[in-house]
Amino acid sequence: MSQEAMSEQVVHEPAVPDQKGAPKGLLQQMEELMAALNADLSQLDADLQQSTGPGAPSADEGHRL
Repeated sequence: MSQEAMSEQVVHEPAVPDQKGAPKGLLQQMEELMAALNADLSQLDADLQQSTGPGAPSADEGHRL
């Protein structure tokens, strides 16, 4: 590839909404997203545990061969 072709390639960063304060590092963003995901999954697990009756098999007792 020629230098002209390479110099014409422009890398665009995805649009990020304006944030107040200092920009966050990628690692910090990932940690916050993982924490939010973990909280959501914990809530979903709690909801599913409540929706199953006491006689229903748990996930561990499910389909074992």
